[in-house]
Amino acid sequence: MKRIAIFCGSKMGNEPVYEQAARELTEALVKKGIEIVYGGGDVGLMGVVAETALENNGIITGVIPDKLYEMEVAHTGITKLYRVKDMHERKALMADLSDGFIALPGGVGTLEEMTEVMTWAQIGYHNKPCAFLNTKGYYDHFIAFFDHMEAEGFLYKSLSDQAIVESEPVELIARLVAKS
Repeated sequence: MKRIAIFCGSKMGNEPVYEQAARELTEALVKKGIEIVYGGGDVGLMGVVAETALENNGIITGVIPDKLYEMEVAHTGITKLYRVKDMHERKALMADLSDGFIALPGGVGTLEEMTEVMTWAQIGYHNKPCAFLNTKGYYDHFIAFFDHMEAEGFLYKSLSDQAIVESEPVELIARLVAKS
């Protein structure tokens, strides 16, 4: 596994544990020589991922749409920054550049990005592993909703068949690498 895409919040969240987990995950990825692809921002957990990668001499590539670039949220000091037309191009390029995906805590954008790549995997557009860093039980309600969708007969595969869910960054990476 050479590159991992990280989807995460443009905000920090209310608890310091989210920033800490983003730092731990990024440090562990860099230590393993895994490059990071992310949304290209310098705010929230995205900024934490970028700065942590740079502080640890990691390679970090951002993909940011014009609108967000113009809002001055782009991190221009990273290894490489792609500027794209819109969110559709952003997600497609991030997927093309990556060998797997991790969702850290975030908002609806994070959730939308991760569920889209899971959908692509489900219908055969890729076979790259997907994982959720479930810091402080952040994704517990989402996991319960997946269980509900499965119980109601709307999923082809259970969440456990589609994605890795782990609360510890180092364990998540180990499981992700083993699945690739």
